[in-house]
Amino acid sequence: MKKYSKPSLEEIKNKLSPLQYKVTQEEGTEPPFQNEYNNEKREGIYVDVVSGEPLFSSLDKFDSGTGWPSFTKPIEQGAVAEKEDRHLFFQKRVEVRSKIADSHLGHVFPDGPKPTGMRYCMNSASMRFIPLEELEKEGYAEYLKLFN
Repeated sequence: MKKYSKPSLEEIKNKLSPLQYKVTQEEGTEPPFQNEYNNEKREGIYVDVVSGEPLFSSLDKFDSGTGWPSFTKPIEQGAVAEKEDRHLFFQKRVEVRSKIADSHLGHVFPDGPKPTGMRYCMNSASMRFIPLEELEKEGYAEYLKLFN
């Protein structure tokens, strides 16, 4: 099993694009419909772009029509952290962050499809997609069982 950790701020700045940095470290949001994974249809998993920790599976991805990749649930219970966010005109929302690297990922809303009724609306810039055929090579072989 892989060990995940948050790199130093200097390492993060050197590793990420300006957009990835703005989204993950400064709680930014990428433009809808103009991001890497909104239309991604392949099987695989999505990991935190900062730490590599597994976040979501393509098996739980759906087209929410919002322009951002959306999921009904995290890849595992406890894979992400949720916290209250009142940054948008004092409107209460629930922010989703990665558990280990504390990267801003997006928000979760109670308007998703069954079975959970949840919509985890994520920024592509906060994640890296690992296709099914590369899971073992990338060190995520334990997630192959999800696709059997």
